[in-house]
Amino acid sequence: MNKPITLGQMIAVVRTRLRNQYPPGEVEGFIKIIFRQLLGYETVDILLHKDTELPDFIVTKTAKVVDQLCENRPIQYIFGKAWFHGHEFSVDSSTLIPRPETEELVDLIIDENRRSDLRVLDVGTGSGCIAVSLALGLKFASVDAIDISDPALAVARRNASLLRARVNFRRDDILSAKPDLNTYDIIVSNPPYIADSELPSMAANVVHFEPHSALFVPDSDPLRFYRAIAQYARLALADGGRIYFEINSRYPDEMRALLDEHGFVDIDIRRDMQGLYRFASATKNDRL
Repeated sequence: MNKPITLGQMIAVVRTRLRNQYPPGEVEGFIKIIFRQLLGYETVDILLHKDTELPDFIVTKTAKVVDQLCENRPIQYIFGKAWFHGHEFSVDSSTLIPRPETEELVDLIIDENRRSDLRVLDVGTGSGCIAVSLALGLKFASVDAIDISDPALAVARRNASLLRARVNFRRDDILSAKPDLNTYDIIVSNPPYIADSELPSMAANVVHFEPHSALFVPDSDPLRFYRAIAQYARLALADGGRIYFEINSRYPDEMRALLDEHGFVDIDIRRDMQGLYRFASATKNDRL
């Protein structure tokens, strides 16, 4: 018969198994997620219950999660959940894992657009995290979202349903989409923007598990999706409408030039909380 193991002892095992593979801060984040998902514990509960003996099935489940982490599988895919903008979203291998910088993009849009009844389009919606968060955060907004991936759209629809957000999802390819004239006040996108040459420097849990089609673009044309979206937005945005992008920090000047070339004004390239150029926004020129 196995000797009972306490929560504190299990945490020590997790730290020991992961310490040579992940930074200490990331390991502590894993510990919080594991025991929130398996036991419903928040940080204070973990501290209060360190001497509590764990049932065998919790020990077994924890060990299986750690096994997958050792194989570089993202913890969000292990549990099928990710936190974004204050809400829990479903994710799977068909969708990117939502990231904190994208939350900053959502905050930027909400902060700059206070009026009600805005018409919004999210291009390449993935898990739906941007579209759903804007539907919940903007006043009486009408939100559409497109993606080329049917499995991703299924995840996005599930998230909208679970979070009671009204979003109209549809399958479309922005590289060939035909815009309806003057339809939107806001067009937003976090498209694929990592150049193929950056792949060797990417973390293994990203390269081996997240969908490459949602991440990478050829070095020969790293702005291909931004160009297509800008062309679409010239027609689809109402006069004075705004376009918002998450961008590759390697190409801020190129992004500014692209938006200027397509006739946008009030172009703004902003840094994220890490100090990297990460966001671009611009206004449709009323004279276009």
